[in-house]
Parts: sequence; C-alpha cells; structure tokens
Amino acid sequence: MASSEQLKALIKSHLSGDDDRFLSVALQVAAHEAKIGHGKLAIELRDLVEKARKSKKLQSVPVSIAKGVKDASGLLYATTPSARLADLVTTRAIEEQLIRVIREQRHLAKLKNHGLEPRRRLLLVGAPGTGKTFTASVLAGELGYPLFQVRLDAVITKFMGESSAKLRQIFDAIREVRGVYFFDEFDALGSQRSSSNDVGEARRILNSFLQMIEQDDSNSVIVCATNHAQMLDYALFRRFDDVIQYHLPGKDDIQRLFNNRLKPYMDNSVPVDKMAVLAEGLSSAEVTQAAQDAIKEMLIHGHEKVTQDDLQSAIEDRRRMSHQVHKQG
Repeated sequence: MASSEQLKALIKSHLSGDDDRFLSVALQVAAHEAKIGHGKLAIELRDLVEKARKSKKLQSVPVSIAKGVKDASGLLYATTPSARLADLVTTRAIEEQLIRVIREQRHLAKLKNHGLEPRRRLLLVGAPGTGKTFTASVLAGELGYPLFQVRLDAVITKFMGESSAKLRQIFDAIREVRGVYFFDEFDALGSQRSSSNDVGEARRILNSFLQMIEQDDSNSVIVCATNHAQMLDYALFRRFDDVIQYHLPGKDDIQRLFNNRLKPYMDNSVPVDKMAVLAEGLSSAEVTQAAQDAIKEMLIHGHEKVTQDDLQSAIEDRRRMSHQVHKQG
C-alpha cells in the first residue's frame, strides 16, 4: 500500500498538472509493492505508468530526481529512454552479455523465488565513444525503467564525510525507486586505495561505495563505466556481476553503423565497405558523427543523396579531429 506521503504527493501532482511527478511517484509505489512481495501488482503499476508515458509522449522528457524520491540535491538526472538493443551496434559477445542481463531482469520474480539473484551490477570498460553510455540507455529502454545518471561532480567534494553522505542519498534512491543507475567516469570514485596521489577523503569515498554496493539489496540495475580500468581498486571487481569490455568497432561493425545511419539518405553507388575501411580506428561515436556530418552536407547543399565524396570528407574530418585530440592527450 502506498505510504501517506506518496498518496499526498500523487494528489498534489495531479492537482498541479505535474505529470512527470505523478508518474515518478507511481513508480515509487510500484517499487515498494515489489519489495514487499506484491510482484504482480508492481508489474501492473509499472505497465500502467509506461502506457501513460507513451500516451502523453513523455518518454524522453527529463525530470528532476527531486520530484521522484527524496530531494537528492541534484545528484541524479532522470530520463526515460526509448533506445533498444537493435539500436546498439556492438560485437556479438557484448550483445549476448546484455541479452542475458535483460532476460534475468525480466524473470526477476521467478529467480528470487528460487533464492537466486539476477545480474544487476555491471562494469563497462572501454575507450571513449565505444557505446558504454548508450548501453545504459538501451538497458533502461529494454526494461522499461527510468535511467538515472549519477552526477559525480556533485557527489565528490573536498569536505570530510560530505561525499559519503551524498553517496548514501544515491543508494537510498536506488533502493526506493527501481531503475537503471549509471555511474559514468567511475574511476573518479573507484581509484586504487594504494595510489600514490590518494588522499584520506578519496579512500573514505571508495570504502563507502564498496560498503554500500555490498549491502545494496534493491531491485535496481547499477551500471558503472570507465575508460581506465587499470585505475580501479581491485576490490571493486568482485562487487560486479559482469564486467563487459568494449573495443573500437571493426570494419563489419562500421559498415553496419553506416548502413543504419545512412540507409534513407545514401546513394546506392557509395562503396560502404571501402568507406568502412577508411573509418577504421574511429570510435562508434565518431563513425556516427561522420554519418551525421555527411547528411548535413547533403541537406545544406541541396543534394538528393549522400555521395561518396560527402561521406569520405566527413570521415577524414573526424579522423583529423581524433588525431588532434589524441595528440593533445
């Protein structure tokens, strides 16, 4: 049964016409029902919320977490993605790992009835632009959960104990509102405790995170992403159910990306396989940006289709920018 505070929040949000707040509180009620064992009711409530979002076209409207759970002081940014696994161009091995996570989440009640826990703590490792952030959106979209992006810049402070207190707020939200919680640039939290430039507060933050993730018994999915796995404390790895390694796309992956992004616009004479070879070494994000740049050029110059020259020029521009970034780094 919804708490008195939740009932009041539902009525107030309805009277004020705040649909985002109303649906967010409804998700809290569903999460509470799931936690006390009312799985069928929780699923029905979640389905009703999803139906309402679609009917009101709210699926991509960002909402403040302060409207959904206790005021988290801007620590979380909430969206409801519509991305699906078919939108993610990745290797078959990664796709199979994600399918397994999604399948286990969809059978959560059945697994728990047999004393089993579904995979729900994931560590994504790989270079920038390889699809880690988009993976979090895909998981949320496939499962019909809200996506909560953790703002680490708001979590980490220089004041003793303050960061740990903010982490506690986030884990309270993880427990109270079922969703996908995404910690990007996770190495900012999880650096090795023995690192030479470490300070006492950094150790306390990491120790707090280790303790909280170990004690977390929620039904939310926690996704952490890092570009620097070597910087992470070894104690972190055993806290995750799966570690997924992302790499730069190969020729076949790039070709699929170009076909996906350019299919309605591209001239049939464009040798996509040759363009894929030219783009090797770029990240998935850079390949996607090159495709978008080519479409822009087509539209600006009034061409009917994206030509080979358009695409080749866009790839070369992205490669130049990539080289400049790596040179500065």
